[in-house]
Amino acid sequence: MLIETRGIVFRAFKYSESSLIVDIYTEAKGLQSYIVNGVRSQKSKQNASIFQVMTLVDLVAGVREDRGLNRIKEIKSAFVYRAIPFDVRKSAVGTFITEVARKTIREAEAHPALFAFLYNTFLFLDQTQYPVANAHLHFLVEMSGFLGFMPGGDLSADTPVFDLQEGVFADTLPSAGYCLDFELSKAFYALLQTNYADCHNLRLANGQRRQLLNKLLDYYRLHLEHLPEIHSHQILQEILS
Repeated sequence: MLIETRGIVFRAFKYSESSLIVDIYTEAKGLQSYIVNGVRSQKSKQNASIFQVMTLVDLVAGVREDRGLNRIKEIKSAFVYRAIPFDVRKSAVGTFITEVARKTIREAEAHPALFAFLYNTFLFLDQTQYPVANAHLHFLVEMSGFLGFMPGGDLSADTPVFDLQEGVFADTLPSAGYCLDFELSKAFYALLQTNYADCHNLRLANGQRRQLLNKLLDYYRLHLEHLPEIHSHQILQEILS
């Protein structure tokens, strides 16, 4: 069976002397793996650059019922990035977003709302004229909602700290220590009140931004079993500092 769908390239790695195995998050079938034979050979008519991470594509591909490797019949770029490849900050944020998405999405089935969120996130990242220093933090908050553990509750005098394990603002510091302190809870609540397009207006010191990122990754580890290590945040922190 053939499907026609939009997709986002999550990962590509070499297979044999001239081929690639490519993971693409598709609108029609969720996360799919494809084998692309001969694409790295000099005689290939297909430019291998289309399989770079973050590329937005339109493709026609086969779907195997046994969940084995599928094959792509046709593929073309759906959007040419004008800023991400040339802006080190946007590139670092995009790489981080892709890694988090790749390591948290495991379903080979359609999730139209999640796909639209990711697709539009990359479009916005490329097109925005505003600073992107907070974009990765807001992405983690929004993504947590799709994964089933969106932060809840409100910051108040009675609930002044965010409990990472329970996922809500709480009245006391939890005994296990999985929480944000008072000042970081205030910054986190301010982040929750912004939307993606306006998160550049949130004023955070570099130290707060680093702490929030580390704590949000802890939050993901607490709520997702067997989450692989996220590596790109270390480079991201250096670039955004």
